[in-house]
Amino acid sequence: MPRTNFNELLDAGVHFGHLRRKWNPAMAPYIFMERNGIHIIDLQKTVVKIEDAASAIKQIAKSGRKVLFVATKKQAKDIVAERINKINMPYVTERWPGGMLTNFPTIRKAVKKMSLIDKMMTDGTFDTLSKRERLQVTRQRAKLEKNLGSIADLTRLPAAMFVVDISKEHIAVREARRLSIPVFAMVDTNSNPNIVDFPIPANDDASKSILLIVDIMAKAIEEGLEERKLEKEKEGAVKDKKEMKEEGKKTKARKFTLKSEKPKEEEIEDKDLEIKEEEIEEEIEEDEDLGDEEDIENEEEEIVEDVDDEEEGKTEKPKK
Repeated sequence: MPRTNFNELLDAGVHFGHLRRKWNPAMAPYIFMERNGIHIIDLQKTVVKIEDAASAIKQIAKSGRKVLFVATKKQAKDIVAERINKINMPYVTERWPGGMLTNFPTIRKAVKKMSLIDKMMTDGTFDTLSKRERLQVTRQRAKLEKNLGSIADLTRLPAAMFVVDISKEHIAVREARRLSIPVFAMVDTNSNPNIVDFPIPANDDASKSILLIVDIMAKAIEEGLEERKLEKEKEGAVKDKKEMKEEGKKTKARKFTLKSEKPKEEEIEDKDLEIKEEEIEEEIEEDEDLGDEEDIENEEEEIVEDVDDEEEGKTEKPKK
């Protein structure tokens, strides 16, 4: 399903460009026509570019990396701050601090200073300062919060950057290009689309147009984060199953070793019992054999006695 369509872009005024005299010739492939001295952007190409940019930014979010949003224009700053804050991505809506990317360690020191002031306020150190010092520290904290509060969670360089107006944010774009950070940008007819990696030809002055494009990018990031979460859950489930199987194998092996490896005393007792049983069986067999021999001898004696008696009877018969 496409993320947007021609009519939705038309209603938001994405097709309105700048005056003809302000145009950049590099934008010629994305200009549909000229009307009343104003260039009209080809929305069919805008739809394609939005799809490409959204797919790429989704993959970046899925990999767990950060995307920095830059929009210091009056029409865009509130829109970006409200929408991007919901997806926990860093953004810059005040003045772009020069060297934010190329001199990133210095910016991180300023952010740490802000957290140090917060710590002073909580542990009671702030109360020991004089009234003038407290006022200075409070003002410094407010200034840092205004300029760097939205990037407090950015502990390393972002994986990509989204810019609303590359003509106004040319310093940010230049720093990103120097560090080979991919740039996603809304490009109007007065800008050069060749200096960014993912140009989106669109009106970057109308708040409706900015809101639509930024919302599409934010939804793509949300999709990437959701897929990342599901993959982690699947990996965790597979890992748990493997651990359970390994644990079952280990328990079986333990039971087998416990059966096979009996204590020596038990082995000796078992052997003694076997010997005793064998001796008893032998005695029983001997007794049975002896009993059989005695019976045979008794029978033989009885037969001999009967024979003797018959012979005596013959001899003792009276003579005629």
